[in-house]
Amino acid sequence: MHPTEEAAVPTRVIGLISGTSVDGIDAALVEISGTELDLKVELLAGVTYPYPAELRERILAVGAGVAISMAELAEIDDAIAIVFAQAAQNIQIGHHPATLIGSHGQTVYHRPPADRGMGKKTTPHYPLSPEGTPPSPLGYSLQLGRGALIAYLTGITTVSNFRVADIAIGGHGAPLVPRVDAYLLSHPQQGRCIQNIGGIGNVAYIPPRHGDWLSKIRAWDTGPGNSLLDLAVEHLSAGAKTYDEDGNWAASGTPCHPLIEQWLNQDYFHLPPPKSTGRELFGVTYLHQCLQDAQAYQLNAADVLATLTELTAASIVHSYRTFLPEMPQRVLLCGGGSRNFYLKQRLQLLLTSIPVWTTDEVGLSADFKEAIAFAVLAYWRHLGIPGNLSTATGAPQEVLLGEIYQGQY
Repeated sequence: MHPTEEAAVPTRVIGLISGTSVDGIDAALVEISGTELDLKVELLAGVTYPYPAELRERILAVGAGVAISMAELAEIDDAIAIVFAQAAQNIQIGHHPATLIGSHGQTVYHRPPADRGMGKKTTPHYPLSPEGTPPSPLGYSLQLGRGALIAYLTGITTVSNFRVADIAIGGHGAPLVPRVDAYLLSHPQQGRCIQNIGGIGNVAYIPPRHGDWLSKIRAWDTGPGNSLLDLAVEHLSAGAKTYDEDGNWAASGTPCHPLIEQWLNQDYFHLPPPKSTGRELFGVTYLHQCLQDAQAYQLNAADVLATLTELTAASIVHSYRTFLPEMPQRVLLCGGGSRNFYLKQRLQLLLTSIPVWTTDEVGLSADFKEAIAFAVLAYWRHLGIPGNLSTATGAPQEVLLGEIYQGQY
């Protein structure tokens, strides 16, 4: 069957992802038809399944650079795949079964290509190999929760390891969602920024849908999102809280603007796209430096959190004003940060007259948009349609994304 003919028949796909914040597994059961401009997606069910507490702690430890053995790495890889498979099975209860899974997995390490996206103007230091050769110019990104085990446990063909093909030809392997954003959220007359605020923030600028619009899309990681705020909340509450619900704690404080100006001098914010980042830069070490900087201003806990929240908002707006060809007519938020009312309020204030909405308001779930996107990327991989955008990842060409593991269907 030709891909176009196959795409005319709606396909039921499950998208699975756990982001940098390691909040849990976002699972989306969707029905997809069409290919690109005629792409149609219907969300049948969306659920976030929390990680078992012990597994979450192990993932966070690995992401923070704690040394483990290869045997322990294999155990964690399997444990993540098992809970992802359970999420895929549970999301189908009460629905007709899916025939395809797209699993992003759990990122535990992300290294952009040398000299690009590391937050440094010089080549980042990596240990030399035993032969004394210099580090590879290619990036590296590791997602745990292997697709082969998910396919085996669910019996459903699974596409995973989406980032490696883009990285293999010199791209960052991130962000990968902009091509999906382009076909689901573009507008004929309106330029839009699709701003995901997950553990890390990333933007896709989608110009009006006419002419050579696809080549004008720009996308990159804007900097810290929820993971830095979550780390701060856990630290400031002595472990009593893991996140700032609705941004209420930050809203009770006052941002320290001299600190924000100081933090915005960090090299990453001035590095031109394409660029990507993660906990390797905006993680525990970065938070401790921020807390140390804040001591000079004698800030209380609420003020510290308000200032870090303002950094997320200010870094997003700084990114737009510095790197976009023009400011958008509308900003559409998605991800967990879209539910942080205080953060959304600060973004709206900094963007003045540009409306800040969520993707919910244009018909696409803000909570499950990333999971939906990986369902679409798996669907495209099944049909033989490229999933990356060169203008987003920096790769020299478009490629098929994901490795396919056959299930029983």
